[in-house]
Amino acid sequence: MSSELQQRVREDEVKFICLQFTDVTGVVKSVDIPIERLQRALDEGVWFDGSSVEGFARIQESDMLLVPDESSYAVLPWTQAEVRRARIFCDIYSPDGSPFPGSPRGILKSLLNRLKERGWRYNVGPEPEFFLIKKNGPDDMHPVPYDVGGYFDFSASDAASRVRAELMLALSSMGLEVEMGHHEVALGQHEIDFHFADALRTADNVITLKYTVKALAAKFGIIATFMPKPIYGINGSGMHVHQSIFDEKGNNLFYDKADPYHLSKLAYGFIAGQLAHAKSLAGIVAPTVNSYKRIVPGYEAPVYVCWAQINRSAMIRIPYSPDDHAEASRAELRFPDPSCNPYLAFAAMLAAGLDGINRKMKCPPPVNDVNIYAMNKDELAEMNIGQLPNSLGNALDELAKDQIIKDALGPNVYDAFVRAKRAEWENYCTQVTDWEVKQYLETA
Repeated sequence: MSSELQQRVREDEVKFICLQFTDVTGVVKSVDIPIERLQRALDEGVWFDGSSVEGFARIQESDMLLVPDESSYAVLPWTQAEVRRARIFCDIYSPDGSPFPGSPRGILKSLLNRLKERGWRYNVGPEPEFFLIKKNGPDDMHPVPYDVGGYFDFSASDAASRVRAELMLALSSMGLEVEMGHHEVALGQHEIDFHFADALRTADNVITLKYTVKALAAKFGIIATFMPKPIYGINGSGMHVHQSIFDEKGNNLFYDKADPYHLSKLAYGFIAGQLAHAKSLAGIVAPTVNSYKRIVPGYEAPVYVCWAQINRSAMIRIPYSPDDHAEASRAELRFPDPSCNPYLAFAAMLAAGLDGINRKMKCPPPVNDVNIYAMNKDELAEMNIGQLPNSLGNALDELAKDQIIKDALGPNVYDAFVRAKRAEWENYCTQVTDWEVKQYLETA
């Protein structure tokens, strides 16, 4: 244990350490140890049984080693002083000492290490949205928004704004560089943005944000959900991801001052790659049945595979950047949602973009000043604009055909992920929904 970490642990008066990791679907797992065992955990790791973790191991290969990443230490601010807990994210190793190929964090870390060999760093800045929902009855009641605000609305007495303020303070204390928090378009919908960073740290931050928001909302007696479409008839929650590649000196390789959109050839190749792999990417970045209730026309979610600067209906948007602000040049991927596993999502997004760069793919022209939702099939075909999958089942079919994305995930993670998601899709397909009962019970 470094002297810096020793001092922080003493000052924070931490009693327990939560050693954390995720399964392939993004569910956070935790092994708690008393603070007295932290040094040994850092020196030797902690063995655990991975046989019951989604996507980890078969029964006969259940032993796994957690190796804490000391740099990810953060106090969990909602825990009480007498049982104060901190968390540390962990890498996972097999008994033979090799990195475990089924670890989502390990998959992203490995891909970023290969990128580092080129002297490049993949930066991402996500914008995860969420709903605050009232507890208004039994668990099977339909969700009711906690507030009545709209996009960027302010109210001095808004209870939700007070919750959001406490969330921002908590996240800042955990090391996130919070930039802003605001009400989103839908009733009860909010967003907290934090500064971009390299993809691994950012994925850790997304996981941190999600469980911190949920834990602190529970203290107020409300539910925080990152479900993409919890309420019919209003906007769903996305997680737009701003992306760029920097070199070792901190130069933004996506920037070209001479280009009309301030984009370099490298950036155009990256965008072309993500457009080419968009349909298969959907299965990773929009990975639930509910995700495809959000990706429909009319609710500000992208449906069509294209890019633009000023058109928010496009799948990839290029935010405006001033001539002298090279750091700001980036590509915003708009169809991920916060139900995804950020480690796998960022890995797949990077693999798709790099394929475009490696193969020198030609980027199609932007679709500016056009309402894509209003275009008919012939017009879309004439402009060679494809459509994202309309269901999880279709997205998984597209993923199965994409060797680039499958290779990025590796066979262990890919097989486990698809197995879990196919089961989810098949289970959904046998359900009888309220809509079906209302529509057919008396008319059929």
